[in-house]
Amino acid sequence: MDYTKRNCEACDQPLVGRAGKRYCSNQCRAAASNRRRSEDAGERLMKETNLKLRHNRFVLQRFSPEGKTTLKREVLQVAGFDFRHFTHLYRTRQGNTYHFCYDYGYLLLEEEKVLIVNWQPYMEKNKV
Repeated sequence: MDYTKRNCEACDQPLVGRAGKRYCSNQCRAAASNRRRSEDAGERLMKETNLKLRHNRFVLQRFSPEGKTTLKREVLQVAGFDFRHFTHLYRTRQGNTYHFCYDYGYLLLEEEKVLIVNWQPYMEKNKV
């Protein structure tokens, strides 16, 4: 049997317990996992993109609490809305394309205006 002393991979404390144990606690396991994810460029990109998507949804929600609002595009831009980031598209029978950030969407209108809407169950059929 191998009785060599092993240490926690996160905090270097001596390990007690089963043979394959790598961390001394759940906190060390989580810290090591977070450190690995922060070092991975792909993980960082996903995190940054998700933050932008969540911010976009928050802005749409803030300006359209009742579910349907028209306002100037500039209002969203001033609030930090990034028109390049959205989760999916919805195309109507008339050919209009709504850009959605989760359950809030917008349609670009003429005269630099934007129509903000909430996702509706009937939209599931025409999701792009």
